[in-house]
This record gives sequence, C-alpha cells and structure tokens, in this order.
Amino acid sequence: MERKILIIDDHDDLASSLEEVFVASGHAVEILESRDEAILRDDIESFDLVITDLDVNHFAPVPALEGNGATCLPTISAEIKADHIKAFKICAANFRRDGFDEEELRELFATILDYKLRYVDTEKAVKGLHEFIEFELPSAISPMHVVLEYLIKRVERLGVIKPERSNLFIALDEAFVNAVKHGNKFDTQKLVRITSEVSDKEARFTIEDEGEGFDVNSIPDPLDPENLFKTSGRGVLFIYNIMDEVAYNERGNRLTMVKKSEPDLTQ
Repeated sequence: MERKILIIDDHDDLASSLEEVFVASGHAVEILESRDEAILRDDIESFDLVITDLDVNHFAPVPALEGNGATCLPTISAEIKADHIKAFKICAANFRRDGFDEEELRELFATILDYKLRYVDTEKAVKGLHEFIEFELPSAISPMHVVLEYLIKRVERLGVIKPERSNLFIALDEAFVNAVKHGNKFDTQKLVRITSEVSDKEARFTIEDEGEGFDVNSIPDPLDPENLFKTSGRGVLFIYNIMDEVAYNERGNRLTMVKKSEPDLTQ
C-alpha cells in the first residue's frame, strides 16, 4: 500500500536518504526544511507518517499548537534545562488503518530508526547531545519492539547504562506492553505516545495510552506470600525496582520513569 510520508529535517540528516528508500518502495514522500513550513500546512493529517528531525534553541521552545495536524510536530517543554536540543519524532497518529498490518508499520519504523542509529546517532555526534525523542503510534506490539530496541541502543551510546548489567530493557518492555495490552487493549485505533528526554546524565521516559487508566495502589502486592503465584503486579514491581524514579498520573494511563547515568566502575 502506498503511504504518504512527510519528512521535516533542517539539516538533511535523514531526509534525502529516507526519501530514496521510501520512494523505491512505492511510497509518496515530501520534504520540508523547517517546522515553520510545516505549521503553514493545512494537510499534515493526510500523511500516514510524519518524521521530524530538528535543532531547537532552548530559549525559543516550540509551543504546542492546535489543529491542522500540529500534534504530529514536536513540542519542547520550557522545563528542559539545556542550551541546545535535538528534537526527533515519528508520528503515525494518522496512519490509515484500513487493512492495518502491524508488520508494515514495524518495517517503516525499523527503516527510519536503523538509518538514524547507524548514520546520524554516531558516537561523535551524540557526545554531549541533549535529545528529545517522541513516538506516536497505533497499539501494536511489533512496532513497539523496534522503538524499544532503538531507545536502548540510544541510551547505551550516550553511556547512561552499561548493557551488560542493566535491566532497563525489562522496565521499558513492561511499560510498553502494559500500554498496548492493558491500557488500549490492542485497539489499533488508539495511540501509544512515548517520549524520551536523553542526555549523558539521565534518560527520562513517558509512556501514555488512551485507555481508561487504573489505580496503581489497587495492584496486589507481589511480595505478599498470598500473591506468590499471581502474575498481576509483577511488571509494575520490576519497573519500580529497575528505575530510579517512577510516577503515574492520577488517571493511571501515563507513566513517567527516570534512569540516571550509571557510574563507570572500571575507572
């Protein structure tokens, strides 16, 4: 199926190469060089995928906008304390669901993230970088695995975690699966939103679904002997044990987790 793809890239880190790959695969691609150009468009909602890769001046944070598909554009909170921020986002909020095939979406995400990891997120390029990463995608497990693998490699490259002794993968996997399975109940009409603020100091993740939410305090205590053989609550326990900070919103459909940079014990 032909997909409409919009790429907003101010330094052509991704645009030209991805355009060549996607056009060769039968998709229609359009490229813009700035967020300001995208704001003036009134057809962003017509694109199946919107890929954004922009440099953002912290002193001029990107405001949240309404309408015209503006939710597919990155929004940088003024609370982020950094002089220079890289904003990267893949938005599949308007991905056409007729004949939805999650494998197709997985392959699109994999192509984008593999290229970015190999050719853009080089060790030299990410050194000292403060990046704000966002994903909006339908509730499907396969694409979530691709996002998970990218984020793990991304924080590894910045030195936030040491892959041989970190359980960050487990915590993120539990959070992603919970959002798709328990939050949105595998309803592909509902979205999962993932944001990650990554620096060499820490990685902050927020996972939000469109489900009814839940009361985290109602989960049976997995440490209670009476609940020994119950699986309910174990994922949340893993998350609390692995992450340095964990917080749910009042509704229970948005989870924020922080993993601080691990000290280098070899020095």
